[in-house]
Amino acid sequence: MNEVILNIYLIINSGFVSEFRAVAYEMEGGDDNKIKFLKSKVVEDFPRSYKFDAPTNKLGKFMKYPKFAKLEKQGMQYQLFEEIFENFNVPQNPLICVTPVVDGRILAEN
Repeated sequence: MNEVILNIYLIINSGFVSEFRAVAYEMEGGDDNKIKFLKSKVVEDFPRSYKFDAPTNKLGKFMKYPKFAKLEKQGMQYQLFEEIFENFNVPQNPLICVTPVVDGRILAEN
């Protein structure tokens, strides 16, 4: 059965999460193979990824990366990706690969 899987990019500029980007695929098979596939596409997917707004506070300021990392440790980062999930019409708990892009440099691991 095909499942929508996502490469999500966390754009970090000067220590602030300033943008999200994403690319979706439909695949079947095991989760390990899907993650391996997403990781193999990280660099290739980035230029064609769709842009999404990053969260801001009441003053319109972006979130500092350490705050995002804290949410991630608590498993709450998915709440920040709701717009992405809705845009690609993915079910709850989708399989994703999150890649940081720090000051223009893609921090991909293979």
